[in-house]
Formats: sequence, C-alpha cells, structure tokens
Amino acid sequence: MPTLDIAGDARRTIDVIKRGGIALVPNDTGYALCGSSLDPLKKIFVSKQRGTHKRNAMGANLDTQRELHTLDRRAQEMVEALVVDHNLPVAVVGTFRTDHPVMRKLDPDLVRASTASDTLALLLNAGPFHEALCALAYAECVPLLGSSANLTGTGSRYRVEDVPQVLRDLADITIDYGLRRAHIYQRAGTVINFNTLEVIRIGAYYELISDVLKRSFGVELPPDPGIHALPSGHLNEFALKESE
Repeated sequence: MPTLDIAGDARRTIDVIKRGGIALVPNDTGYALCGSSLDPLKKIFVSKQRGTHKRNAMGANLDTQRELHTLDRRAQEMVEALVVDHNLPVAVVGTFRTDHPVMRKLDPDLVRASTASDTLALLLNAGPFHEALCALAYAECVPLLGSSANLTGTGSRYRVEDVPQVLRDLADITIDYGLRRAHIYQRAGTVINFNTLEVIRIGAYYELISDVLKRSFGVELPPDPGIHALPSGHLNEFALKESE
C-alpha cells in the first residue's frame, strides 16, 4: 500500500493557497514556502529577511512552462531534454508572456517581486508532489509563487524539522515527506537563464544538467568550483535584481 497520499495532499494544499494561505511543501531540492497572492508572499519575504535583489520563483509543470515562457526552439528543446528525457529538476529563467492568464492574476507589486529584466523563473520537475501540485495549479490557473523554506543565506532545508520555527509558524498547511532527495548536494536547485545560457546558480544535479547540455547540444556550462569555494552556488546572485 502507498505510504503517501500525493493527490490528496496536493488537493488540500492548492485549496489552502487559493484561499490566500501559505503552504510549506516538499520539493526534491528542499522544502519551500509558497502562496498565490501579495499578502502571503509579503509575509514570507519579510520573515525570511530577503534582500531586495531576491525574486520569487514560480512552481510549474511543462504545460505551464511551454505556454508561459517565450524561449526559442533550441532553448525549449534543452529544457525538455533535461525534464522529459533525463528527469532532472531545474529552475528555468526566461522571457515570458505578460498576457498569460496566470500572470494576469497577479498584483502588479507581486509581478515586480517575481520578475526581473523581463524574465521569470519557473521551477520544473521537482518531484511527484511538486508535479501533482503544479498540475492542479495549471488546471485551475493558480499562480504558485515562493522560495526556499529558510532564512536568507542559510542554505536549503531538507527536513521539515530543520525549517526555522518562525517560518514553520507561517504555514497554514505543512506537507512533510521527510528527507528530500537532493540533500546530498547541500545546495538549492540549479538556476539557468535559457535565453542567454547564463548559469545563475550552481545547485542540485548540476553535474548531470551540464553533461546533458554538453553531449546533446554542445553547450559547455561553467565548471563547479565546489561547495567549499562557492557554498551558495551563486555565480551572479544579483542577476535577477530588478532593472532600474
């Protein structure tokens, strides 16, 4: 018998988010806090003590990403190779359709807090729960915005009990699936701008992502200097700072 009720947990989570709540949820790359409107996202931002250069990411499945991002054909093929062919999680940064229904649901202040230089980051393929939640969000046109369940600069959290209490207290629903798969990396997910092929953050599964892009597309990503030399993985932490 299954030990997890992924479909039921996703349903309960999306309902809380649609009511304006905050969810603490499991992704393969760590636990995250997410919401769908300005007030809950402001609470998360302030409680995490985030800098103004930080942006929310959007949880998405490939259906949302294909509709929302405006990548060229080759860049989209790279995304699909990573996600479909190799089953890797990746945060895809790219230009996007401002007229997409999910973007039209966002308060202008929330759009500014979640985009930069006409790009938006979408977290793809971050595990079965993430996929179930994002499928509901796609079907019901619910924006899923948020960030890692940690205080800024302190690293990802791979168990619920390791999430700071001040952040756990924010959650109207908590989905605890135990230790997350990418804990061995001790970094958050990899973030790549697929318009420019700039690596914004070296993170989980970076060596596998790099191998796929090199072998299948001839794209050579920068080498990872190692976690001791670059604990955060950020090659350009301020890349998503809003343009003046």
